[in-house]
Amino acid sequence: MKIIFMGTPDYAVEALEALINAGHKVTLVVTQPDKPKGRGKEVQITPVKKCAIKYDIPVFQPVKIKMPEAVAELKKYDADAYVVAAFGQILSEEILNIPKYGCINIHASLLPKYRGAGPIQRVILDGEKVTGITIMQMAKGIDDGDILMQSKVEIAEKETGDSLHDKLAKEGARLIVEALPKIEAGELTPVRQNDAESSYAKMLDKSMGRINWHEGAVKIERMVRGLNSWPGAYTSYNGKILKIWDCDVCKDPDHDAAAVPGSITRIDKDAFYVAAGDMDLKVTQVQLEGKKRMPVKEFLLGARMKTDDVLI
Repeated sequence: MKIIFMGTPDYAVEALEALINAGHKVTLVVTQPDKPKGRGKEVQITPVKKCAIKYDIPVFQPVKIKMPEAVAELKKYDADAYVVAAFGQILSEEILNIPKYGCINIHASLLPKYRGAGPIQRVILDGEKVTGITIMQMAKGIDDGDILMQSKVEIAEKETGDSLHDKLAKEGARLIVEALPKIEAGELTPVRQNDAESSYAKMLDKSMGRINWHEGAVKIERMVRGLNSWPGAYTSYNGKILKIWDCDVCKDPDHDAAAVPGSITRIDKDAFYVAAGDMDLKVTQVQLEGKKRMPVKEFLLGARMKTDDVLI
C-alpha cells in the first residue's frame, strides 16, 4: 500500500518503522511543527520526523492541517490510505475523504472507552486490568469512528505510564501491519461504536501531578505509576517540589487514623511512610527539586526528615 503517515511522539515511531519494514510505501510523513524545549529553548524535531529523515521520507509540518494550503499539499502525494498515530491535530472531513481507504487511526485503548489524548495513563489511574489497541476508521468526531480491529494488552500490577506506553506502541505497530492487507482486501467488517459506553481521557497537564494526601492510598499509588514519567506525581517538602517515583500501599493494622494526611508517620533506612486519607504509603524512590532521581535510602542521607513532618 501507498501510505501517508501522520504522527508526532515516540508512540508513533514504532508503527512508522513497522510499516516501512513490512514493505509499504510511505510517500509522506506529516508531523507537528518543531518546537523549542528546555531551558535553552533549543528547537527539537519530533521523534517521527527523526524517523522519517532516517528513511529519507519527505516531511510536512503544517501549523494547521485543515488550512486549504495544507490540504493541497497532501493531495500532491499519492496514497491509498492515511495512517494516523497520535498526530495531535484533528483532521477535517475533506482530508478524511481524500484517500481510497480513508484515514486509519491506531488508538491506544479499547474503544469506545478512553477516547481522547490521554488513554495510556488514564487506565492506570482508574485501576483497569486490561487495555489495548483499536484500529479504527476515522470519522469527523474525536475517536468515534468504526472499529476495524482490536487487541488486548494486560496491565501489570506495577505498570507505569512509560512501560504501558511501550507495550501499546509495539502492539499498535503489530496490529496496523496485520490490518492494512485486510482493509485492502475488504476482509474487515467495520463495527460502529456504542456511544453510551464511551469515556474520555483528556490530555495530560502538569497540574494533574499534584498529590492530594486526603485521597485514598490506592488512588495515590496508581497516580504515581500512571503519571510516570510525565508529569510525575509530586508534593512539597520544606518549600521544594518532591516527586514520588515509587511507592506501595502499606496495609498496616497499626495505621493511626488520626494522622494528618501528608504527615510522615515512620522512617526506615530505605523508606518513609506517609499518611494518606485511609492508609499509609511506603515511599521508596523520590526526586527533590534540583536533584536527581534516587532511592529513599540515598535521599535520607542528605535530608533531615523526621516523623510528623508534613508533605503538602
